[in-house]
Amino acid sequence: MKVWGVVGWKNSGKTGLMERLVTEFTRRGLRVSTLKHAHHSFDVDQEGKDSYRHRVAGATEVLLASRNRWALMHELRDDVEPTLDDLLGRLSPVDLVLVEGYKRDRHRKVEAHRAETGNPLIAHSDETIRAVASDSNASAHGRPTFDLNDTRGIADFIANELGL
Repeated sequence: MKVWGVVGWKNSGKTGLMERLVTEFTRRGLRVSTLKHAHHSFDVDQEGKDSYRHRVAGATEVLLASRNRWALMHELRDDVEPTLDDLLGRLSPVDLVLVEGYKRDRHRKVEAHRAETGNPLIAHSDETIRAVASDSNASAHGRPTFDLNDTRGIADFIANELGL
């Protein structure tokens, strides 16, 4: 599987760019999966539902299935957070996995950047960031800079870099 990341500071436009890239790559006929890192505790389950009750009772994994979809929830309890490679290994094979977050990992990435956040470019200190998608004229040491909303151009760049 080919892997490409989208990184950036909070409110930089990462999620919107991810959504547009998924739409663009699937429009091109590619099978795409996504993996998102959350820096906070989150819950995809609802209190009171059977699956929630199973998990709270102590189950390590709860698999919820219907004829439309299935979801596997895995409780880490006191285990170490899995690495990006561990998580990628759990995904079914696809043409492309787009990863939101995991900015410290070594896969190739595009940085989403909005001037209004006032944050510096991560690309200045990270050579794995191959391009910047920004709403300003941000410069990243000679790496390509795209308009944050130039989804087709960014997708073309990623496809070329990955040989898709």
